[in-house]
Amino acid sequence: MIDIKFLRNNPDIVKQNIKNKFQDEKLPLVDEVIELDKEYRDSKTRAEYLRSQRNKISKQIGAFMAQGKKDEAEAAKAEVGAMAKELEELSAKEVDLEAKIRKIMLVIPNIIDPSVPIGKDDSENVEIEKFGEQYIPPFEVPYHVDIMEKLNGIDLDAARKTSGNGFYYLKGNIARLHSAILSYARDFMIDRGFTYFIPPFMIRSSVVEGVMSFSEMENMMYKIEGEDLYLIGTSEHSMIGRFIDTIIDEKDLPQTLTSYSPCFRKEVGAHGIEERGVYRIHQFEKQEMIVVCKPEDSMDWYNKLWQNSVDFFRSMDIPVRTLECCSGDLADLKVKSCDVEAWSPRQQKYFEVGSCSNLGDAQARRLGIRIRGENGNYLAHTLNNTVVAPPRMLIAFLENNLNEDGSIRIPKALRPYMGGNEVIR
Repeated sequence: MIDIKFLRNNPDIVKQNIKNKFQDEKLPLVDEVIELDKEYRDSKTRAEYLRSQRNKISKQIGAFMAQGKKDEAEAAKAEVGAMAKELEELSAKEVDLEAKIRKIMLVIPNIIDPSVPIGKDDSENVEIEKFGEQYIPPFEVPYHVDIMEKLNGIDLDAARKTSGNGFYYLKGNIARLHSAILSYARDFMIDRGFTYFIPPFMIRSSVVEGVMSFSEMENMMYKIEGEDLYLIGTSEHSMIGRFIDTIIDEKDLPQTLTSYSPCFRKEVGAHGIEERGVYRIHQFEKQEMIVVCKPEDSMDWYNKLWQNSVDFFRSMDIPVRTLECCSGDLADLKVKSCDVEAWSPRQQKYFEVGSCSNLGDAQARRLGIRIRGENGNYLAHTLNNTVVAPPRMLIAFLENNLNEDGSIRIPKALRPYMGGNEVIR
């Protein structure tokens, strides 16, 4: 959510930003909110004038009474009464206007960074850099579910019976590998100075509204029936929500956090749920990294965060690349974002395994996250990035570490979490 003062003073910049995001249907909202804002400010100005006049006239009433001027006193009382009634009406009007303004401001997209490439959708995202050589084995790489099934590590049929499509049972060494990767990711981030958290897995609607756009919420979040609670789609939601209505001293920044959670997603949209596979599913687990920092530091942290993901994957011998998200692929709150994609030897192409985002002060403005500085309080910047999200990451891991006999190599970094084993058979 952008600053209403910025929108008021720079409507053309806000409109161009909307055009850059290919959301032309939102262009009329800029003029609409400017009119509502003017009406709101005029109402407040009128209310302030009435209060000053009411106080002035109220003092005159006592003087009239002391002078025996009963008629003048009664007239003044009537005038004060009329003012009180108008003030009450103005107060109700301000509440209504404030709600209308906020509703519109929540759907006007954040101003994107000038470095973001202009493009309509994810097909126009731009490759930044590759890390590691693309591995193509001299044998055919099976579909990831076939690899898991050969190792007796997955049961999708039973999951369909209990829960439907988009769910899975992992078992045996594949389940152990899944947990080992998460444990390694936890320690990887702790070693880089991040504080480990296990957050709540449900959050209130006020937090949901603070961390994401309405369209994202509708397509992602599961609502708990009869309660003001939603299942989280990522631990970023809980972790940023942790700072709601707080003022952080500058000396306590940056806040660098890494969190584990299960994640629950509807996955409504064009991609849909996979019937056979674990790439797009309703339930998974993830290790996340979150930073709350001063505005001038946020771009440096953005670069550190995606580099953490690259280093993590490369430590397990998985080739990756970074992909700059174009304007049309950015969620409304994001200033800048890049995807980390892993190499798939089977498909001989890259696929997304994580996303790094700088949200500027958008979440902080919605949630009231401020910094106490020498010259007063100001809004923080928030960032988030995926460390790893198995079981999707398992696809890249299995394909890049597959031996011709169907066994799986265990990279050196992961062996302590797999009982010292060097291979899964």
